[in-house]
Amino acid sequence: MTKNLNEKFIATPSRTSAIMKRYNIKMKKSLGQNFLVEPQILQKLIEVAEVDDETIVIEIGPGIGALTEFLALSAKRVLAFEIDQRFVNILQETLSPYKNVEVIHQDILKVDFNHQDYHFLHEAKRLVVVANLPYYITTPIIMHLLASQLPFHSLVMMMQKEVAERMTAQVGTKAYNSLTVAIQLQMKSELAFIVPRTVFIPKPNVDSAVLKLTKLEKNPYELDDSEAFQKFVQACFKQRRKTLWNNLKAYYQEIDPGQLEDYFAKVNMEPSRRAETLNLDEFIKLYLVINEKK
Repeated sequence: MTKNLNEKFIATPSRTSAIMKRYNIKMKKSLGQNFLVEPQILQKLIEVAEVDDETIVIEIGPGIGALTEFLALSAKRVLAFEIDQRFVNILQETLSPYKNVEVIHQDILKVDFNHQDYHFLHEAKRLVVVANLPYYITTPIIMHLLASQLPFHSLVMMMQKEVAERMTAQVGTKAYNSLTVAIQLQMKSELAFIVPRTVFIPKPNVDSAVLKLTKLEKNPYELDDSEAFQKFVQACFKQRRKTLWNNLKAYYQEIDPGQLEDYFAKVNMEPSRRAETLNLDEFIKLYLVINEKK
C-alpha cells in the first residue's frame, strides 16, 4: 500500500459525497447500492483476503470504485464487474490512475467463466474474489462463483450480517440451512469481522459482516453431480418443521415409502429427524444410498 490512509481516498465521506453530487447519483434500492466510506475497513478487507502483487482479483459491483482503489494498490490485476452503466462511466474517471484495473459492464450472474476470454483465470497463480455484495442477491452470486469451477484461493465478501451467520452456522441452530451445507461441501467458512451500518452512504437498515470462504485443499466428497446433491439438501430443508421422511417422501414421489424407509435404515438414521440436525457427512450418506439404489 503506497498511500497513507489519511489521504483523500474515494472511500471517505467528503470524496464520496462530491462524486455523488458531481454525477447526480441517485441510489437504486433495487440493486442494493450503498457506498462504504471508511478506508480503515477497506484496508482490513484487503488484509483478510491477503491480496498481493501476485493476486488476480475479481470484484463484483465496484460502484464508484472505493474498494477497487484499494485492490488496485495491492493486486496484480483487478477485474471489476459492474451491472450499472452509470457507474461504469464514473469508474473510467475515478480509477483512471490505476492501469491494472479492467471494468467490465456485465451482470456477474451471466458471466461464463469458461469462455476463452477468461481462460487466464483458470491458470492464475492466485485468484481471489473480494466484493461488497448487494444484499438482495448474495446467495445466487456465491453459488454462481462456486459453480464456475474457477481455482479460487478464497472468496472474501462483505454481506448482510444475517446471511454471513447462516453460511457459518453450526448444526442444530436456527441459522443452519441448505446454503450452509452447500458452502461446506467446497469451502471452509469464517466470519472475519462485523461492519456497522454507520459506515455506509446511504445507511442501510442492517449491519454487515465480512465472510471469508477458503477453498478446501482436498475435497473428501467426490460427488458425480453436486447440483443434484444441492437440490436434495434443499428438499430436506423444504419445510423445516417437517421430518426428513416427510420432505423426502414429497421429493422422491417415484420411490415407494417402504423403500424409502429401507434407505434410512441402511445409513442407521431415524426418519423422524429434521434436516437441521444432520451434518454434511450424514446428508451425503443418505443422498448416496438413495440415488445409488433408486
